[in-house]
Amino acid sequence: MIGKTVSHYKILSQLGAGGMGVVYKAEDTLIHRTVALKFLTARAAPDPVERDRLFAEATAAGKLDHPNIGSVYELDESDEGFFIAMAFYDGETLQESIARSPLPFEHIVDLALQIASGLSAAHAQGIVHRDIKPNNIMVTPGGVVKIVDFGIAKLAGSANVTEPGTTPGTAAYMSPEQAMGGTIDQRSDIFSYGIVLYELTTGQRPFRGNHELAILYEIVNVPPHPLLEFRPDTPPE
Repeated sequence: MIGKTVSHYKILSQLGAGGMGVVYKAEDTLIHRTVALKFLTARAAPDPVERDRLFAEATAAGKLDHPNIGSVYELDESDEGFFIAMAFYDGETLQESIARSPLPFEHIVDLALQIASGLSAAHAQGIVHRDIKPNNIMVTPGGVVKIVDFGIAKLAGSANVTEPGTTPGTAAYMSPEQAMGGTIDQRSDIFSYGIVLYELTTGQRPFRGNHELAILYEIVNVPPHPLLEFRPDTPPE
């Protein structure tokens, strides 16, 4: 794909890949801006559920206009399949920031408030992200948080694009309702947000296990260790 032109986007490099899609850095040749293009993987492309998720991502994120939410420009189809054109952000993921733990508490609070502001805006529009985790939160060089990848987001009240009994999202950051395959609403994002804040503060995930089922069991049944066990200087506030 590198060097190819898809629609009016010239592919420059690959940024990442996951179970559902591959993300490329590209140039919009019409208005000369750098964008991120997310394509369905060849494995996922024939799957109508995955295709619906891609449309859900574009629909959900396209409704949002907030400084802490990544911008979505368009959804299109090419010979290479369906793709979403999104804003490209320099910087690093929150996961990379956590890797440099411990972060100063003032910095943690600043990041936490920005994430909360973006989530609040999404929830006010009836949108549940469903996959809040450090790798889906970008931090620009100027310190601005951008929540990205509404790949498994669902408009509240819309058709469910998740197979019954499955657990979308990343296991370590799931809410108990996700872990048990239950009904999801905005409170699920808030639970996942709490996990992110715990990891931001301590450098540790609150729920851990040797495999996914063990992590899901902990989320449902095991209280997390107090923050002070991992970071004794954590202020009571």
